Amino acid sequence: MTTAHDFSFTAIDGKPLPLKQFSGHPVLIVNVASKCGLTPQYEGLVQLYHANRHKGLVVLGVPSNQFMGQEPGTNEEIATFCSTTFGVDFPLTAKTDVKGDTAHPFYQWMKQELGNPAEPVWNFHKLLIDKDGKALKAFAPTTVPEAPEVKAAIAQALGS
Repeated sequence: MTTAHDFSFTAIDGKPLPLKQFSGHPVLIVNVASKCGLTPQYEGLVQLYHANRHKGLVVLGVPSNQFMGQEPGTNEEIATFCSTTFGVDFPLTAKTDVKGDTAHPFYQWMKQELGNPAEPVWNFHKLLIDKDGKALKAFAPTTVPEAPEVKAAIAQALGS
């Protein structure tokens, strides 16, 4: 049986980023962009990560330029923007396609597992996997990280 732990991304620094390294931890995967009206959600993602990382939560940002070119920078520019503007200290992947025929295999798998709600329709689409790498839930881009349904799903995935 395939799980999220079978997939690997490239980290923003160019190194391999296998999802199996997060085995035993729920992971909130969010496709992000620096020049989007929803970019301030980085603040909520950082807060969510800081409030729950000691319990085991991982937030993984996946920069994508597939939505109206709102992530035009290089990986280095994206990393600098995220850390200096929002204090992002959770892992980031290299720029990645998240929808359509060119979508990263992880995103194709999530769509198979959860159906159309798992395919990103815009920046800041959120996907939650559990500690074992099973697909749990998809959240729309407009669902902010602080939303009760996001916090509840994460609490359940953390077992708290």
